[in-house]
Amino acid sequence: MSYSKKFLPCLILISLSCSGDKENEDVTTSVNKNGAVETSILVAALDDTTNILTTTHKVWVRDTVYKTIEYRDTLPSLGTALTTAENSDGDKQTVPVKKEYEIYITIK
Repeated sequence: MSYSKKFLPCLILISLSCSGDKENEDVTTSVNKNGAVETSILVAALDDTTNILTTTHKVWVRDTVYKTIEYRDTLPSLGTALTTAENSDGDKQTVPVKKEYEIYITIK
């Protein structure tokens, strides 16, 4: 699957330093459109050596998108890594695959 088809929505991806063994109560699967900032991040290949990082923020106010803010930047490609792939007949072959960026968001 190409980078352009991979869309990593980060509605609320929170990395918190918590003591104790409580589960993270802040993780959600929906956006409170009455008042929220929804953020999405997309990394797409521009060419073999460069990726485009697009960060989009939607500001929701009373169930309406008040404002959309978008930032774009270029990143170097991470190159390729060798991995073993298997077809439907069970034949295995070593093939190169593009490395992907991992995305972490920390909110303070």
